[in-house]
Amino acid sequence: MAEGLLRHRLTAAGVAARVHSAGLLFDDRFASADAIAVMAAHGMDISGHRSRKLAADLVANADVVLGLTREHVREVALVAPDALAKTFTVKELVRRGGAVGARRAGEPMAAWLTRVGFGRYRADILGSSTLDDVADPIGRSRAFYEGTLQEIAHLVDRLVTLAFAAGAPVDTARESA
Repeated sequence: MAEGLLRHRLTAAGVAARVHSAGLLFDDRFASADAIAVMAAHGMDISGHRSRKLAADLVANADVVLGLTREHVREVALVAPDALAKTFTVKELVRRGGAVGARRAGEPMAAWLTRVGFGRYRADILGSSTLDDVADPIGRSRAFYEGTLQEIAHLVDRLVTLAFAAGAPVDTARESA
């Protein structure tokens, strides 16, 4: 859902970005029926989505790596240790980005992420706090999927505003979720 929603919002904002997703468990599985139905109810078709497992090459080719949970960020740190500076949970990036301000006109994504990540340490992703997590709806009710979509939508809308402010370069963006 997050990949489809981010792609949809970036396209609507006129941002030419490649958006990809990867998970921790499965390769080549379709999105759940509930995820497909909830997204379709909001005008987004993710019926062709196929899962893939997180891999170092996916991380290496991304300008920004977003996780929905700290577990995702920790896994990225294991797979691609040098990528922590560009890897955040969506909640963390929105929170930190809001504190430092939107990406400036002409500011490269990497420079903005450096500002956003100032004072952040590897140890910050350890522990079991769920404050930066978006709950996984798998196995839950359709209403839970709807709630998760609403939470992701709020975060993605804020992220698009922060990271793709008016005038920020977008023609070479390679953002990934």
